[in-house]
Amino acid sequence: MENLTKLAEPSSRAQSPGSPSATLYAERQHARKHSGVDAHLVSLVATDSYEAEQYRRLRLAVERMRKPGESAIVGVCSPVAGDGKSVTSINLAGALAQDPKARVLLVEIDLHRPYTAIVDYLALDNPAGPGLVNVIQDPSLALDEVIRHLPAFNLSVLLGGSHSTSIYEILESDRLGELLAEMRRRYDYIVLDAPPVVPVLDCRLIEKWVDGFIVVVAAHQTPRRMLEEALNHLSPEKVMGLVFNRNDRPSTYTYGYDYAYAHGYGRPMRRRRAGRRARMLRQRIKARPQIGTIEASQRAEEKQGQ
Repeated sequence: MENLTKLAEPSSRAQSPGSPSATLYAERQHARKHSGVDAHLVSLVATDSYEAEQYRRLRLAVERMRKPGESAIVGVCSPVAGDGKSVTSINLAGALAQDPKARVLLVEIDLHRPYTAIVDYLALDNPAGPGLVNVIQDPSLALDEVIRHLPAFNLSVLLGGSHSTSIYEILESDRLGELLAEMRRRYDYIVLDAPPVVPVLDCRLIEKWVDGFIVVVAAHQTPRRMLEEALNHLSPEKVMGLVFNRNDRPSTYTYGYDYAYAHGYGRPMRRRRAGRRARMLRQRIKARPQIGTIEASQRAEEKQGQ
């Protein structure tokens, strides 16, 4: 934990007044204050906060997963919509980008939504501009033409782009594999804001290109059976671990116990059956490391439908 504190962006008090690093820090702080970025993106707008430190725990897990000299593609997903995956993916990308030497790309690959969460949270212009779908469907487009750069945050962003009714074919295409390979050559970290696992097949389609998935679970909200189903759909070797979002219980309080007798999927479960299912889920969760807990004080509430 001592090393984690060194990953935080240094405060302006620690900089010599006339140094280049102090000037760059001041310029970025000014840009952040006037960017219109959502306050829940603490890795971008409140880097010295306790909540931002929780996302640096995720950063540490991703940095340790990355092989020396290679890039890493990490998918951030959730069992169902509304668990907080988009806020988590943006904050993870922001935490990785706090290293001024890191080349970080945030990619919106949840193509089912009629609006883009990343645009809303980052207050980006031209939400209808070209993005991932366009560069896949039109080989004449280059990545440089669709990637947006945010110098104030040392972050690059690739939005989903045009709406498509052929998402399965897009995610299965060789073109997507070629683009992800190009992203690996150009960036150190590629963070994918992926779709929820249970409602759609998308995560199963892209997992061949992903080094690992972080599964975001909304504490006291995500149905237990949905988490079980999500873990069943993902290859075990691809699951980096779980992130418990909006957690206001002590850290020793496990997800399995929390749901032991309280919730079923759609209706209450009998006590004995609920206890048996809870024990099975606890065993499965023990096999997946808990790599983060986002405390209730942060409460990165996603907009409806995410």
